Amino acid sequence: MQLSETVHTGFFFLAPWLVFAPVIGLLINIIFGGRFSEKAIGTVASLASGASFVVSVLLAWSLAAGHGAAVTVPFLEWIHIGSLELDWAFRVDSLSTTMMLVVSGVGTLIHIYAIGYMHEDVRFKQDPGRFRRFFVFLNLFIAMMMILVSGDSYLMLFVGWEGVGLCSFLLIGFWYEMDTLGRPSWANSNAAVKAFVTNRVGDFGFLLAAFTMFWAFGSFQFDEVFEAAHAVAPGVIVAITLFMLIGVAGKSAQIPLYVWLPDAMAGPTPVSALIHAATMVTAGVYLVTRSAELYMLVPQAQYIVAMTGAITALFAATIAVGQYDIKKVLAYSTISQLGFMVAAVGMGAFVAGMFHLVTHAFFKALLFLSAGSVILGLERGHHHAERAHGHGDEHGKGKKGKHALSKAAGKKSESHDEHEVFDPGDMRNMGGLRKTMPITFWLYMIGTLALAGIVPFAGFWSKDEILLDAKLHYPTVYVLLSIAAFFTAFYMGRQIWMVFFGEPRHEAAAHAEESKPIITVPLMVLAALSLLGGALNLPFEGFHQLGHWLEYTLKEVEALPLNLQVAGISTLLALFAIFLSWLIYGRNPLRAGQPDPLKKPLGFIFTGMENKWFVDEGYFAVIINPFKKLSQFLADVIDWRFWHDWFHETVIAGTYNWLSNTALNVYADQKGIDAFANWLGTATQSLSGALRKVQNGFVRSYALSVLLGVVLILGYLIVK
Repeated sequence: MQLSETVHTGFFFLAPWLVFAPVIGLLINIIFGGRFSEKAIGTVASLASGASFVVSVLLAWSLAAGHGAAVTVPFLEWIHIGSLELDWAFRVDSLSTTMMLVVSGVGTLIHIYAIGYMHEDVRFKQDPGRFRRFFVFLNLFIAMMMILVSGDSYLMLFVGWEGVGLCSFLLIGFWYEMDTLGRPSWANSNAAVKAFVTNRVGDFGFLLAAFTMFWAFGSFQFDEVFEAAHAVAPGVIVAITLFMLIGVAGKSAQIPLYVWLPDAMAGPTPVSALIHAATMVTAGVYLVTRSAELYMLVPQAQYIVAMTGAITALFAATIAVGQYDIKKVLAYSTISQLGFMVAAVGMGAFVAGMFHLVTHAFFKALLFLSAGSVILGLERGHHHAERAHGHGDEHGKGKKGKHALSKAAGKKSESHDEHEVFDPGDMRNMGGLRKTMPITFWLYMIGTLALAGIVPFAGFWSKDEILLDAKLHYPTVYVLLSIAAFFTAFYMGRQIWMVFFGEPRHEAAAHAEESKPIITVPLMVLAALSLLGGALNLPFEGFHQLGHWLEYTLKEVEALPLNLQVAGISTLLALFAIFLSWLIYGRNPLRAGQPDPLKKPLGFIFTGMENKWFVDEGYFAVIINPFKKLSQFLADVIDWRFWHDWFHETVIAGTYNWLSNTALNVYADQKGIDAFANWLGTATQSLSGALRKVQNGFVRSYALSVLLGVVLILGYLIVK
């Protein structure tokens, strides 16, 4: 439906403010932020994101008032070449507004949380001046994500797609000249580059899909593409959808392009929550859902997408079991849960996939931000312990630098000693935090139960809807996802026992301090959503609200009732996994310096999980190192030795020198032109010498010459 018919019946004219609000916020902080306090900078950024959320709510209300009829809001002319007309227009339908609400709603809570988190983080890193820069980048991220989800064509979607890639680079490498512990290093910068380059591989797939699409349909606009898709050969649609899958694998961290996401933990914790929960990683799921009409035409592509998601879900879940960094566990959990979503939309269960996207945004943002609260709590405890021992100042800077290590009750943690830097994110340094950080503990528990799929938390309803769809249509996917769900409950139980139970394994954990309300209040809101979010799409008659809402866009959505068998099996698996984690990690809590209890019984299997199945090493061996060697060969041998030393210096410069010195100078100039000129001089000299003998000045010689001349003439005449 066009703007002229509907824009005046609601708030659709506000659509551009989805992007304008965060852009205005970042411009205010760029121009005037130097004179603002930290609280003012954070407030401006949070209000800008909040304004985008308000606009999203008004657009959703207007859409509902119009009975879900999609509205296109033209904004600017962009590219007009011949019959090709590409404009910046906003698409307001039930799918896009769902994404708008999630991105801006959860994003605003993360902004508020970041005010408190970054206030401490910039001081731990001893660079308060970067506080403003962080919120500028955060607002830019929201603006780019809004362009992505609100675009009316694949090309506008791609603009936002590239924009969030840029923002992820800026935020992952925010502390670009140091590592996550504040030591001088290029580790964070390398992590940002890794994310950027890996996503460029995925973006190449997206571009191939777009080029093929334009070649086949002559358009990038959604409705025009979907309408024309029915008239082309299925092979073309297969090519487009599988090229899209490459882009999805990059942006939504699926096999084989998932490797950037764990390294994205290099960014501050609010960045981890924003990237992993509500924005960038969901873009691939949104792309497949937006392209539902294309995928439904080619079941073979659907199967490949579904299997890719299922394999990723299980593979990443196994890696999470062997990780020690609190955020790395959640990072691999995100990859696994994205696998659930990709598997769902691949199977055609688009509502189930979007439902899990929404609930996952709630409980994964809760978990990441709670993990940030834990890390800050340990930082405070560590600095408190340093001051107690007289090793630090008010900023926590001790004799050994920013983060000098304190001894843990006279003991040393495994692979840590007094000469190493204390890592506040290492779960082996934690323990007993439920006593010192009770609010964070209960909030973390809610997020854990939601992620593990325990009824009645939101994750139970969304995960089980995916499992039911898989059981009905893709049995192999169902088995893989069920095993992944078991591992999910296990590694989250392991994390809870290691972080919050037992005795502190480091002096920092013993002195950890609870976070301030600016941090815990947004967590409480996310906890409520994690508990109640399942009500968006309960599997009961009359409660399938999200399904009915998305039906306006996705058409003919199948509402599945609760299946007690599927729900019962998944719940029993989750409870058994949690019980098993208690037997291993909870009944006999880890002690300082004790190795992981699974390391000995599982042997090389645990070593594989602990080392991420050596995938990064495999990439280095198969791709990166050969590429480096090839680049070195091209640079040293081809470019320098061949092109510079031989071709440039020998062929070009040598030939020029030979031509100028030998050919032109010696032969042409000296032996040619100079020799000829010298010969002319010599000949002239010889001729003049001969003539000088004739012109001797004696009259008798001249008379004799005249006589000879007369004789010759007379002789000639007589003979003739």
